[in-house]
Amino acid sequence: MRRKRSESGVGHDAQSARRLRDWLINGVLILLVFLGVQWWQARPLVEGDAPPLGGSTLDGRALDLAELQGRPVLVHFWASWCPMCDLMDGAIDSIARDHPVVTVAMQSGDPDDLRRFMSEAGHTYPVIADPAGQIASRWGVVGVPATFVVDAAGRIRSSTTGVSTEPGLRLRLWIADQASPEPEPEPEPEPAATRIGDAMLPSRGSFSAMTNSNPIENADF
Repeated sequence: MRRKRSESGVGHDAQSARRLRDWLINGVLILLVFLGVQWWQARPLVEGDAPPLGGSTLDGRALDLAELQGRPVLVHFWASWCPMCDLMDGAIDSIARDHPVVTVAMQSGDPDDLRRFMSEAGHTYPVIADPAGQIASRWGVVGVPATFVVDAAGRIRSSTTGVSTEPGLRLRLWIADQASPEPEPEPEPEPAATRIGDAMLPSRGSFSAMTNSNPIENADF
């Protein structure tokens, strides 16, 4: 009797081990498929200088990415029909309170449709409508959500597709801020000639050139 129970226990443990192995294999396959889809969607994303991005927001304000240079900017492409985009709405709304943010609603209807959507969702971040997907095409976006970090000089520092967390986005903005080039100091102007009475005293550089010149070489024969 004890032997039968022992054999039953061993069989149960073996089944549990096989079940766990199957779950792990399926989980790895799902993860690989998910990562492969993200990699495929991210392939055409633009790099280098950020393409032009501008338009009217839902409240009628003109918004141009070029005018936001000086601080890192978060550029976020989303769609009202995208369930994964809903997972990022709270993070985008929070970041927009203390960072420049530009979002583009791709193929999500006209501004009236988007105004209703934003009002129902309770979000306030700036939105530019892209009903035909023309802006998304310039940025190489073929799937949403897609998020870019543009540095203070207008260059794309990072880009990703799929869901990103608020801490992750804030970290990318901070890295872009640290990597932004320092503005070059303006060159100091040459000292001007000093006037004493009606005479002009040359600057020090001009005086040195005059004293070091050869009068014979400079004579006009």
